[in-house]
Amino acid sequence: MKFRRQKTADNTVNVTPLIDVVFLLLIFFMVSTTFTKETELSINLPEAAGEVTESVPDSIEIGIDAEGHYSLNDTALVNQKVLTLMKGLDKLAEGNTDRPVIIRADAKASHQAVVTAMDAAGRSGFVHLSITTQDPEK
Repeated sequence: MKFRRQKTADNTVNVTPLIDVVFLLLIFFMVSTTFTKETELSINLPEAAGEVTESVPDSIEIGIDAEGHYSLNDTALVNQKVLTLMKGLDKLAEGNTDRPVIIRADAKASHQAVVTAMDAAGRSGFVHLSITTQDPEK
């Protein structure tokens, strides 16, 4: 008997095209992703006449934009709830409620948003509150 040697079928998967596609997707996501996130709120201050005073370096600044979103020392908060604002103030104060709190609210911010910020500061134990304005001549 004469046996013939049969060719074996190639049962392997060629992964080269798969690797090429993965690298192309990786390059696409690296190019299209932005790594900087702007967290600063755009605030247009209301106008008032008065003396210009220097801000205290260890003060806590509450920013309120026109839509009523809050930020603490230029770091935006996740929501507009009083408890979130109070927890943020407590974390920044580290137990020192003698630090001054400066409220920097947009001229078009609602009165409720400013009162909420004042209420959160008062409930957290802060007594030195001030509101930032800009000179009407500028």
